[in-house]
Amino acid sequence: MMKRVSIAIVALAASAGAAVAGDIAAGETSFKKCMACHSKLGETAKNMIGPVLNGLKGRKSGSVSGYNYSDANKNSGIVWDEGTFKEYIKDPKAKIPGTKMVFPGIKNEKDADDLWSFLEQFGPDGKKK
Repeated sequence: MMKRVSIAIVALAASAGAAVAGDIAAGETSFKKCMACHSKLGETAKNMIGPVLNGLKGRKSGSVSGYNYSDANKNSGIVWDEGTFKEYIKDPKAKIPGTKMVFPGIKNEKDADDLWSFLEQFGPDGKKK
């Protein structure tokens, strides 16, 4: 009996975790808002008005080679993860005062979850993980 209860708990926890994850396809659609300044992700991504976003998860803010960051980004001490990204994308200038990023933010949590799910699938080399 205990074994069946344990299995049910594990299955429930796994399904809850999957439900929390963002929708990658919706995140790709949401990323279109970002493409005025950021390159399409993937192996051919380039710095534009904004830096390349490949390999964002685990990357230190202000560290993409060849991109001219504000001192605020370079000195923020931020290492990008889901929570930090979602705080930042909601209101970039509030999270990093002095950032060059001019963007009104994505206030909707589901949109931010979806966008993060889309972004985090790309490694630093632009290949999908």
